[in-house]
Amino acid sequence: MDIAASGSPALNPYRAIDPKPAGAAQVATPAPPVAVQTVDAVQRAAPAISVEEVKQAVQDINQSMQSLTNGLEFTIDANSQRPVVRVIDLETRELIRQIPSAEVLEIAKTLDQVLGKLIRQQA
Repeated sequence: MDIAASGSPALNPYRAIDPKPAGAAQVATPAPPVAVQTVDAVQRAAPAISVEEVKQAVQDINQSMQSLTNGLEFTIDANSQRPVVRVIDLETRELIRQIPSAEVLEIAKTLDQVLGKLIRQQA
């Protein structure tokens, strides 16, 4: 049984309440204009980032992290141009962990070399 359907509409707590008095004129307000950008416009607006800007950003991150005194160090691997995060013991300067590991970076370097040889042999 539907509670809203039983009893007097005036006593029904589930009835919709209209905040406007009866007979009030309804005026349509225009929607505010919405800026629409295409993917091309967004891509054209974003400038290309140079290697020097990335290196400067990495240095800035390192300086910020050192001020927080936790042993995180951010670098860019010279061979793969991939970001590398190192966790270092601040007292001994010993490497605790590196992400990606040195082994993974070496494997990636070897795979890149093998792929380069395969492409040269096919060409």
